[in-house]
Amino acid sequence: MSQITLYLDEETEQLVLERAKASGVSKSRWVADAIRRHAHEVWPPEFQQLAGAFPDFPLREDLFPEDEQVDDLPRLGF
Repeated sequence: MSQITLYLDEETEQLVLERAKASGVSKSRWVADAIRRHAHEVWPPEFQQLAGAFPDFPLREDLFPEDEQVDDLPRLGF
């Protein structure tokens, strides 16, 4: 089992402490469970079921027909 170090501000640390205690697990277990719950490579089924749920949602092709090609705007650097 690997170990990681997390640097948390006091408010976030307190939140982890409270949630772990309320769940009856260690801080480490609570954080690991939160990561498993939220770190996914695919969209949850609830989001996938929304595909096509908005029949009036415009597509790019509807907004900009082929005879009115629009170039992408330049990207901003960070």
